[in-house]
Order: sequence, then C-alpha cells, then structure tokens
Amino acid sequence: MKYFDDFSIGDRTELGSHHFKADEIKSFARRFDPQRFHLDEAEAERSHFGKLCASGWHTAFMWMRTLVDYRRREADGRRARGEPVARTGPSPGFRDLKWLKPVYVGDTVDFATEVIEMRPSNSRPEWGIMRVRNTGANQNGDLVISFVSTTFVERRPSS
Repeated sequence: MKYFDDFSIGDRTELGSHHFKADEIKSFARRFDPQRFHLDEAEAERSHFGKLCASGWHTAFMWMRTLVDYRRREADGRRARGEPVARTGPSPGFRDLKWLKPVYVGDTVDFATEVIEMRPSNSRPEWGIMRVRNTGANQNGDLVISFVSTTFVERRPSS
C-alpha cells in the first residue's frame, strides 16, 4: 500500500475482476442469502430478474476479496523492490451502497476504487483518512455496484 501522502483525489485503481458461475452463486446464496432467484434457475426465470443472479452481498463480498488480493500483490511487489509498505487501519464504514444491475451467471465484473476525499486525521496525526468510491462494472461496462467507503491510511513517517 502506498502512503496516504502518495495518493491524490481522482486516483483510480483497477483492482481486478471476478467471473460469476452458477455453482458459486448458489453456494453463496445457500449460506447467506437463500432467496429463490439466487438458488434455482426455474424460480429465477419466474422472478423479476428473469434468470439466476448473484446476491448483491455476493457481489460486495467479491469486491472485498478483490481489494484484499490487490493489496497483497501490491505490498509483495513493494517489498520485492525494497520499498516501504504503508499500513491501513480500520474502516469506519461505508455509505450509499447501490446494486445498480443484477449480476447474472457468466458475468465478469471488473472492480475499481477511486479516491474522492482525503484529510489528515486530527486525533491520530500519523494517519490520514480517505474516502473512496468503489465500483464494479460488468463485461458490457454497466455499473452493477457502487458504494463509498472510508479508511485510515498510514502517513509517510517524518524524516
């Protein structure tokens, strides 16, 4: 992870993508969101979705998985180059979660994040607070998920 001081408003990061398969959609739904249009093709055809689709929470979960994987790859690369790796702190939360379009079997969703707000922390000067807009778009470029999250990012140590 880069330090807070190395980010700018407007910075966009492509995190990676995920391809949604029927067995995975059903498995997630059985455990966490057992609604008929996530579990059964015939039931899904009769629903307002028209065919089997992923839970919105499944889509959000895959965004998180993709973010964590991206951060690990970036940190490993920085360490390999002998560069320091900044820490991230907890997230105080998110807002404006929108599931804009269904994610259907066979869709590939590309996840990204964009810095929309930054400020140093008043109570913890060694940290900055960033707000980012997180999105996922399907293979047609249609946004399927969007939300704003906040996170603490370590500031560059003083020399």
